[in-house]
Amino acid sequence: MNFASVRIITDDVNRLAEFYEKVLGVSAVYPAPVFAELVMPACTLAIGHSQTAQLFGAGSVVAASNHTVIIEFRVDDVEAEYARLKPIVYDWVKEPTTMPWGNRSMLFRDPDGNLVNLFEPVTEEAIKRFSGRH
Repeated sequence: MNFASVRIITDDVNRLAEFYEKVLGVSAVYPAPVFAELVMPACTLAIGHSQTAQLFGAGSVVAASNHTVIIEFRVDDVEAEYARLKPIVYDWVKEPTTMPWGNRSMLFRDPDGNLVNLFEPVTEEAIKRFSGRH
């Protein structure tokens, strides 16, 4: 089994896809007007319009209501990413900070309020833990 994607449900696919294009540096592909994918080597970030929610079952997903999941991306240089993203991120939760488990992380919210963590392993243990992972 392979992890395939994380899908965010939103009321504005284009707005959210454009935000993540800037954050991730990859272009979104639109297989349908109500669906976008940002394909990366390790995983795909999918963005679906709230109109598609009915396909999953009544009340199963609600746009812009996530407060339990953190979408995480490993980067080479958190400080450089922080400087690059400062002009486009409007809701910073945590500026670059070294966490107890050895990652240097920065957290912010996307335009729908989803929590995003960009992190870099910085301690010897963290670097070892992530070696060999995509």
